[in-house]
Amino acid sequence: MTVEKRFLDAKQQYEKWGVNVEEALQQLKHVPISVHCWQGDDVGGFEVNANELSGGIDVTGNYPGKARTPDELRQDLEKALSLIPGKHKVNLHAIYLETEGEVVDRNEIEPKHFEKWVEWAKKVGVGLDFNPTLFSHPKAEDGLTLSHPDQEIREFWIEHCIRSRKIAEYFGKELGQPALTNIWIPDGYKDVPSDRLTPRKRLKESLDRIFAEEIDEQYNIDAVESKLFGIGSEAYVVGSHEFYMGYALQNQKLCLLDTGHYHPTEMVSNKISSMLLFSEKLALHVSRPVRWDSDHVVTLDDELREIGLEIVRNNALDNVMIGLDFFDASINRVAAWTIGTRNMVKSLLLALLTPNEHLKELQEKGQFTERLALMEEFKTYPFGAIWDYYCEQNGVPVQESWLEDVHVYEKEVLSKREA
Repeated sequence: MTVEKRFLDAKQQYEKWGVNVEEALQQLKHVPISVHCWQGDDVGGFEVNANELSGGIDVTGNYPGKARTPDELRQDLEKALSLIPGKHKVNLHAIYLETEGEVVDRNEIEPKHFEKWVEWAKKVGVGLDFNPTLFSHPKAEDGLTLSHPDQEIREFWIEHCIRSRKIAEYFGKELGQPALTNIWIPDGYKDVPSDRLTPRKRLKESLDRIFAEEIDEQYNIDAVESKLFGIGSEAYVVGSHEFYMGYALQNQKLCLLDTGHYHPTEMVSNKISSMLLFSEKLALHVSRPVRWDSDHVVTLDDELREIGLEIVRNNALDNVMIGLDFFDASINRVAAWTIGTRNMVKSLLLALLTPNEHLKELQEKGQFTERLALMEEFKTYPFGAIWDYYCEQNGVPVQESWLEDVHVYEKEVLSKREA
């Protein structure tokens, strides 16, 4: 049976519940996922004086073919994007600058150091997002940056973040769509602190300085990201969820929720509707924690499905900026991007194919038996046939056939790279 025939049969089943399948596919085409560049080189970056990975971040594995240069990383990203349906974005960290061999410290970065990324983004038709990099640096060795007691160190990182926002503004102007600038810091203490308040006061003051210069949100959108704990900051993190949620609401910034940054039983999907009641927009970094913030490749698990549902059923596709954040060096890195991003898109399509209004009505009427029964039955509806059609219409491989493309790419490109 052809992909189109299976699609038409499946379409009939969904449409009997009032689901407009064609409309769902059109909506999905306009939802960009921000694909993180750091999966491709294990969060290494391209600074001339590169430092060891730090800040509570670890990448395990040594699968061959890691990108060693900006051109190789862009080549790998381009390959992955060719296997993922839709038009998406690429998310950069500041350490992915290009300086032609010149030593440029973090407080000296400029738009010119990212010109080749913008040129490439125009060529492949993607937007760019940005993140200041406040880890893997001598001035972050003790695990403190924007909340550091030393004012000179704080000033260094404040300047880095200000410059990062200007680089994102440059992206927005050049590419015709706003860039999200997301600030995450590793600041915290390994053991129980004697003073939780003072570091948070310093962090607030630093953020106030960073955001003092207004940048048009037509070009740049600011976000702040919390974390529960990290390696070396197990007892206390300065930028907690409550801190950043309060700061974002008070200062009209986006609160970014990373799915790996909470207690193991705490679900980000359950936070989305509450956050959107008080903030027009919200940002996500979708990852997969395995017992802790281990940043595994995103799978189509229950939480990912629920995240998709919460975004779609609350008509928030234009209000939630979705990015990915995982890094696995134990498997083919192009495949990791492809698996994770395709799964994020699948979760949204699953949600768009759900008769959300009917299910809401059942809940309002107290018909909980019918609600549960239908929610369970829809788990086995022929979603795969709709997904395959969507991939075919977007010119990307159907089902697992994309793996063959990756195998060929590994043989012809990745295997020829020296470690």
